Amino acid sequence: MQRTIFFISDSTGITAETIGNSILAQFEGVQFEKHRLPFIDDAHKAEAAALRIKTRYAQTGDRPIVVNTMASRDLCEIVAESGALMLDVFAPFIGPLEEELGAKRSGAVNRSHGLVDFDKYEARINATNYALSHDDGIDVDYAQADLILVGVSRSGKTPTCLYMALHYGVSAANYPLTDDDLDKLELPTRLRPYRDRLFGLTIDPLRLAQIREQRRAGSRYAKLEQCKWELAQAEKLMRREGIPSLNTTHVSIEEIASKIFDRFGIERTMF
Repeated sequence: MQRTIFFISDSTGITAETIGNSILAQFEGVQFEKHRLPFIDDAHKAEAAALRIKTRYAQTGDRPIVVNTMASRDLCEIVAESGALMLDVFAPFIGPLEEELGAKRSGAVNRSHGLVDFDKYEARINATNYALSHDDGIDVDYAQADLILVGVSRSGKTPTCLYMALHYGVSAANYPLTDDDLDKLELPTRLRPYRDRLFGLTIDPLRLAQIREQRRAGSRYAKLEQCKWELAQAEKLMRREGIPSLNTTHVSIEEIASKIFDRFGIERTMF
């Protein structure tokens, strides 16, 4: 079975897509053709979206499904004229909140991801710049780091640091364990003053070899035996130094970040 899904929003569409994908993952055996339609914030755009959905309906003969986070009732009604199954993400919450707060929703578009709080926005940008400048040991001044990820090359350190910076404003650095570090099985001198901020990432050897092969095909760096040795030494070093660690092979970046925050007692809400 294959069905067409449209994620529609008056803003970026990230919320609709994230929630929609979480729901769709519950339906095994169904293939979903996914389309994101962001910034549907006026009647003209809503009519164009409805036409696109209606056209897809005619092409496939199967009713499209719309995961919707548009705030405006009028825009929702225009899109609903397409005949699609409308799943309004906000609907279950708006009514109870209006009753509890004694206030009606404004229906204003493009509110969820707008530049509302300049201080928080600046914190995200500063944290992102920090993560980039302290990526893979480029800058080793870790005094301002909220945390430091350590691990062998391509174990997931960089994307995790950037995710935490972009979404939570966390200043995260990362340090790649080199062959020299792994031979000595000692914590690098530059990391010792920050032992309480360290968190290790590891990964299954076969997966690491696959990732490295894509980056440097045929190299010693990508050989399975080299990956096995590096990971075994890295895990031994982390155990010896008492560094908490996580295997990232089957864990999403969002889950990695959550587990790290929990380990360090970091309570941050997504900006």
